Amino acid sequence: MEYDESRPYQAGDDIRRLDWRVTARTGKPHTKVFREERERPVYVCCDFSSSMLFATQGVFKSVIAARAAALIAWKAQQSGDRVGGLVFGANTHHELPPERGKPGVIRLLNNIVSAAALPDNFAEKTNGGGLSKAIARLKRIAKPGSLIFLLSDFREFDSTCESDLVHLSRHTDLTCIFVFDPFEAALPSASSKGRVTNGQTDIEIAFSDSHSTRRYADNFNARHAQIVKLCRDNRILFGQLATNDEPLPILQRVLGLY
Repeated sequence: MEYDESRPYQAGDDIRRLDWRVTARTGKPHTKVFREERERPVYVCCDFSSSMLFATQGVFKSVIAARAAALIAWKAQQSGDRVGGLVFGANTHHELPPERGKPGVIRLLNNIVSAAALPDNFAEKTNGGGLSKAIARLKRIAKPGSLIFLLSDFREFDSTCESDLVHLSRHTDLTCIFVFDPFEAALPSASSKGRVTNGQTDIEIAFSDSHSTRRYADNFNARHAQIVKLCRDNRILFGQLATNDEPLPILQRVLGLY
């Protein structure tokens, strides 16, 4: 709600909304009148940390996140909201204040396309803390009533991130989209081996080791369950998006009436 005007007091008005300055100046009681803000600020926040530049099926996590972010941004613009966001990674941080109309969406998408691309120095992008810094920044810039969409694999999620998200959920409408590749959730059930590389170092994974595959799945499930519980306990909308998913029906199901 935002202030609209002050008018003479009428029977039944809430005395907590008396405008004491106008009342003192005129000698007659006046009431503040508020109206609902029509253009809500929308923050589309995309994580492009090194772990998002990965996939074994479909497209990179960064690409599926970018596609979902584009759909959210255009829907927000179509609804008459102001669109902005945060595009962040290990060594990048672009802050885009909400802007009305198509220029705001285009500006956001240009930053997303640039950040989602695989960098030449991919193997060197090892600095962490991008998610924590982005959420902390959101705490400072997001006005009460803002819509916030956070798309991430939450690999850098920690207690600080959790505390800040809880704080944000009390004053904003927050949605978390958990992005993952099916390979991260469970290793293939096969007797063969697989090779994974970051461009500089190769490691070999034995899929036949049941203890290792179970521990691998347990690690993913624990992180996933932590995010789900956080959202459930704090009335945060939650959705998950795999690299081989089609984002539109997923978002329609998660966001419902939005």
